[in-house]
Amino acid sequence: MEDCLFCKWKNEKEKIIIENDLAFARPDEFAVSPGHTLFMTKRHVKDFFETTDEERNAIFELVDKVKEMLDEKYSPTGYNIGMNCGVSAGQSVMHIHVHLIPRYDGDVENPRGGVRGVIPKKQNY
Repeated sequence: MEDCLFCKWKNEKEKIIIENDLAFARPDEFAVSPGHTLFMTKRHVKDFFETTDEERNAIFELVDKVKEMLDEKYSPTGYNIGMNCGVSAGQSVMHIHVHLIPRYDGDVENPRGGVRGVIPKKQNY
């Protein structure tokens, strides 16, 4: 799609961290922690549920490789991996993207519940 931000990003080679035939990764422009990285398919698809098995595998192959790079560079003590599928889930760019967010001891007061924090009242259980 011509107006899709992430479709345009696949041509910005100088910002791409790593890529394969079906997917690529680059730093999140609004990083929530040092090393926060986005992974997208090269083909325009709305969300995770529209990807092929090959595209899913391609994304997670890159996630594994970038995790190794981040471990070396930043030494995080944990990770969150997530995606938003649909506007009501918080998706703001309608092109599949996976977030790999390095986490660090003390980066939040109480990390218990992790991704459950997308609904704050449900985070602590």
